[in-house]
Formats: sequence, structure tokens, C-alpha cells
Amino acid sequence: MTAPARPDIPAGALVAEAVRQGLTLATAESLTGGALAAAVVDVPGASACFEGAVVSYSNRVKAEVLGVPAELLAARGSVDPEVATAMAEGVRRRLGTDWGVSTTGVAGPEAHDGRPVGTVYVGLAGPGGRAVHELRLSGDRAAIRTATVAQALRLLTGALTANSKEKSRPGGEEWNHQRG
Repeated sequence: MTAPARPDIPAGALVAEAVRQGLTLATAESLTGGALAAAVVDVPGASACFEGAVVSYSNRVKAEVLGVPAELLAARGSVDPEVATAMAEGVRRRLGTDWGVSTTGVAGPEAHDGRPVGTVYVGLAGPGGRAVHELRLSGDRAAIRTATVAQALRLLTGALTANSKEKSRPGGEEWNHQRG
């Protein structure tokens, strides 16, 4: 018997909510390099909702595997809100899941694509739409990556919860937010 997900930790809350709703999840990671997926699979019972991950550290993988338009990457670079949503949509489509979450940003020690250290975008794609959240984080490389994982877990959990509440209202529509 598998231990239940622990809702007192961010990944535990995400897994518990996804399992409760019967939803599947996938991650597309650049900045976090697989740490987000690792946080999810550390939770007992994650196999009931987590399908997999694509670590897309290079722009080639973002374009070829996730379907991020090469023109977008060439024009804006990898640290961009539209790239984040395209990554989330791409992993959702590629792995056939209900929800996709992505991370892209600058952990340092130097700026990248004209963006300062600590600039992070978390993309979400789900049944009713997509969203992107910009984070401005501080600290060293490890601190920025760790904070990004925690925030991505919270943001996706919040989106799943909001989606469930919207669908439970009479005439409610599925979650569909675009945030800057």
C-alpha cells in the first residue's frame, strides 16, 4: 500500500489535488533542470497523476521536442513569458496530460537574454487555457532554482483548485486566465 500524498508540503498538496480530481500532470523545465519533476515524484502516490517531464535546457529541445516556435526563440530568447506558455502547452500536448507546467529564467550568476538574474517565468497550460507568472527572485543560483520549484508547485496547485471550483459552479467555465 502506498502512503497518501502529504498536503503539508507543496508537492504533496499538488499531488493530492491532482489525484482528487483525476488529473494528469507533466513538466517542461529549463531553469530547474528536472528539479520540479523530482519534487513531484518524491511524493508517495505521484504515479497516479504524474506522466513525465521534458528537461529542455537548450533552445533546440524547446523547439524540436516541445514545439516552441523557433522564430519566437530567435526573436525573444528563452527567458520570455510566451516561451514559458509555449513550453507548458508543448509538454501537455506531447505527453497527453491534462496540465503542463514550465519553468524558464535566469539563475545566474550572470544575466541571460537581456534579463537580470532572478527573472523567472512559470507557464501553466490546462483544460481551459493558459497562464504565465513572472517571478522576481533573489539569492544565489541554488536559491533561485529552489524558490522557482516551490512557486511552480504552488501556482499549479492553485490553478487546479481554481479550475475545480469554477467547474463546480452552475454554469461555471473551466479555468482560463492570462496573467502577466
